[in-house]
Amino acid sequence: MPVFQSKTFRRATTASSSLGERIGAIYRSRLSRHPFLLFGLPFIAVMVAGSFVLTPATALRYERYDRKVKQLSQEETIDLGLKGPDGEEAIKRNPRRRVIGDEREEYYRLMAKDLDNWEQKRVQRFKGEPDGRL
Repeated sequence: MPVFQSKTFRRATTASSSLGERIGAIYRSRLSRHPFLLFGLPFIAVMVAGSFVLTPATALRYERYDRKVKQLSQEETIDLGLKGPDGEEAIKRNPRRRVIGDEREEYYRLMAKDLDNWEQKRVQRFKGEPDGRL
């Protein structure tokens, strides 16, 4: 009977085996011995680094949105009816309806309305604004 060698078989390195294949083989063989060091630690490092990278990006997104919302000139606020020409807020100048009395009176006033008989009316749209009809 033939005697087998005690050395483990390793494929001969040829010109066709690339550097990536060799690194991959080394990584797979060492991964079974050190799984956290070669798999867990890089995964945790990527998660922590991603958190640090995405935090400023998210803050920038919300800052841009806030700037976009807050940019109303003086003329636009007057045109929209948010402020009067004298600079006074429109709500203080011309309230829609004042609440007279306390909560009980308001509650009974709302309960006295007939909520069963009502008619649906379309809201007037601004010029050029789509009304939702096809």
